[in-house]
Amino acid sequence: MKKNIRLISAMTALIIALSAAGCSAHSGSTAKDAPTNSITEKGDSTAAVPGSTADSYYATKGADDTAAGRKSDTSPTLNAKESITAIDDVAAEGEMYAADKTAPTEDIIADREPAADDGYDGDINQVTPAGLLTAGEWNDNDNWGFFSNLVNSDKISFPSFNIDPRFRTAVTVKSSDGSPVINAAARLIDKDGNVIWEGVTDKKGIVYLFGENGTQVEIESMGSKQSYEIKQTGTDTQMVRKCTDTSLEVTFEGGSEAYKQNDIMFILDTTGSMGDEMLFLQSEFTAITNEIGTENTRYSVNFYRDTEDEYVTKCNDFTDDIKVLQQKLNAESATGGGDEPEAVAEALTECIGKSSWGDKSVKLAFLIFDAPPHNEKASEVEAAVKEAAKKGIRLIPIVSSNSERNTELFGRAGAIVTGGTYVFLTDDSNIGDSHLEPIIGEYKVEKLYDIIIRVINEYRQ
Repeated sequence: MKKNIRLISAMTALIIALSAAGCSAHSGSTAKDAPTNSITEKGDSTAAVPGSTADSYYATKGADDTAAGRKSDTSPTLNAKESITAIDDVAAEGEMYAADKTAPTEDIIADREPAADDGYDGDINQVTPAGLLTAGEWNDNDNWGFFSNLVNSDKISFPSFNIDPRFRTAVTVKSSDGSPVINAAARLIDKDGNVIWEGVTDKKGIVYLFGENGTQVEIESMGSKQSYEIKQTGTDTQMVRKCTDTSLEVTFEGGSEAYKQNDIMFILDTTGSMGDEMLFLQSEFTAITNEIGTENTRYSVNFYRDTEDEYVTKCNDFTDDIKVLQQKLNAESATGGGDEPEAVAEALTECIGKSSWGDKSVKLAFLIFDAPPHNEKASEVEAAVKEAAKKGIRLIPIVSSNSERNTELFGRAGAIVTGGTYVFLTDDSNIGDSHLEPIIGEYKVEKLYDIIIRVINEYRQ
């Protein structure tokens, strides 16, 4: 009976939404129109062509944002904390922001019937807004040329809260038969034998290590350990590089093991601005777990606010008891906060750092938030993220409404150095406040639910 009620409610909401969409037009005001009904391929509406000025770019972008009902980001404050050079051309070597928004490809309003036992209580608002939240995804490690061009041409700046993703050593580890070496511990070491960075190879046998002055890489798996010398690349005499990439492909003689166990963590900012995002997780969590399953998979839900609020962190360890986790989610409300920085550092330290991650598990941590850490907590943030990378915990930020550029760059830095991916909400659902357009190339607008499912499946082994 619950299934029928939810389905009828969702269909009713869809009819209302489509009717409203047919008689409304974007006017550039802050009021939200009805949810869109298409998935699109998105980039900036105008290309930042080489030689163009920052002023002309922003003038065109601002007009486009106004027409689309988005909050225009016309201030070139793109630094990881406060300031950055204004955007003129994106790529020093020919890469540009994507120019066009192509035609819609499919319907974003899913016909997925919600699970009967996910706590639905008959309130249509519990289903429809959550189910329609839209988002995009961007993986800087997969688009390293684009990222390094932004950094080297001073369009964005790092470190961000002491996280520095600029100097990357990309290591591909294969066995003698060419198969990937999975879940191997990797270390970047300098000439004095000091460990600079540690990580874990993914299911493709790839690991990203970060830091300058590395001279060798050490790989360890199933009792075997081997070291490999890094061949230094020549110095670019044309310009001083602020972002570098060293590629290393090695053959490892030891064995490796794929992990069947999965540990999936959600960490949610529960301050007052996070109502839509909280509603999403409350409404969709059981459906996500039903889609992914609980066999060999544990979940954790965690919450944080700030130091002056009712609580700073509420951390819960992993379990496969979905009903208990759903009850914890449903007990939370979005309140408190009031200033931009929140207790992100404490959440990383307490919830990620002290949970009982499996020794042999794929580890994913979704951080749903809209504000950066406190500046004075940068060292704590750095330590927590480095420890996550060492354990093979992939950080997947989901940046929400009203975020500023420093939040974006913090999220991207955390995703890069842990081998995760960057997710961000978009205005396409017309739900909630305005969402910041990230400084990336073309991307596909999808339902947030679908992105979460896809990302989990891409990491599972």
